[in-house]
Amino acid sequence: MRKRTAAIRGHEWRDEYGSPIPPVYLTAIFEQIGEARKSDRGLDLKYAREENPTVRAFERAVAKVEGGGDALAFNSGMAAISALAIYLLASGDGLLTTKEAYGATLRLFGELSNKYGIKLRKVFPDTEAVVEALKEKPKVLFVETITNPTLRVLDMPEVLKAAKDVGAIAVVDNTFATPALFNPMAHGADYVVHSATKYIAGHNDVVGGVVVTKEVDSGLWTYRAMLGGIMQPFEAFLCARGLKTMHLRVKEQSASALAVAEFLAEHSKVREVIYPGLPTHPHYDVARKLFGGSYGGVVSFRVKGGRAEVEKFLSSLKLITPSPSLGGAETIATYPILSAASPIPPEDREELGITEDLIRLSVGLEDVEDIIEDLDHALRSIG
Repeated sequence: MRKRTAAIRGHEWRDEYGSPIPPVYLTAIFEQIGEARKSDRGLDLKYAREENPTVRAFERAVAKVEGGGDALAFNSGMAAISALAIYLLASGDGLLTTKEAYGATLRLFGELSNKYGIKLRKVFPDTEAVVEALKEKPKVLFVETITNPTLRVLDMPEVLKAAKDVGAIAVVDNTFATPALFNPMAHGADYVVHSATKYIAGHNDVVGGVVVTKEVDSGLWTYRAMLGGIMQPFEAFLCARGLKTMHLRVKEQSASALAVAEFLAEHSKVREVIYPGLPTHPHYDVARKLFGGSYGGVVSFRVKGGRAEVEKFLSSLKLITPSPSLGGAETIATYPILSAASPIPPEDREELGITEDLIRLSVGLEDVEDIIEDLDHALRSIG
């Protein structure tokens, strides 16, 4: 079953009515006479903190789309990352990540280091730097396919091979790239995580997360049950519905993002455009190799000026929504230093180029000419 088909049919739902849509099971309990009945993956189906049929249908589909053997859905992306980190790491274990990543992820890793003795190392988000640091043989490697917010692209096959060579457990956050563009498990990732809030659900109306695993991982399942982070059934229904159109949405958003990036690159009020689909991007060749001609729906750019000009730009937008998210049908403009990148230490932000003039744009599904007209109007409002 190919990825686009799996996104629609991969839930494998069957019922006595012949419905092709898994229903929403709003129940906290399941009948138990003697031993608990088992779900299709052989784990207990007795209480909704452990399993739910609606959630399970979504998990089956997203696992197939991402090329994994199984998946676990959580009530947010950070719930997914937190449970996985607590499951994999113990005091004294090494954790390698990059200085640029989602701010809440870095904050979590910092807390694990400060309170629980995890040996955290952060390196510049560059293939060579990550491969070199892997020689220290950390227990876990955590990287993003496309970094947030400056959109660096690691040569993931090379990084994952280096992780395998030293025996590190490789975890890849594939939220920005999505399985529509890239499947880390095909190149050796052990776990793939997503904020399902973003492109998987795709409509800015649900919060959720996913961990895709190579096979049924009863240990991680147990940690999800203990920590109480399972996705709720209605959210799973919405995520499964969004997954069906993810490939079409990402293709369209990528095409619009490229058009927006090309427009911004010629604008007199823009100092720099950062987009992996532009030949000026330092990782353009890697992105072209990995993503096959589409480069995602996020464009970052620097305006001429500083914070005052950025805030005037954001307040002048008429169509685009200023908000700290991405991946939905609506185009969203984000100010990274006040949102996702705010937990990154100032010295790291300076090194990474996360500056006061940087704006991150998640291109939605509106007519691209309307998006461009609104950007032009807001840019012309600044000095």
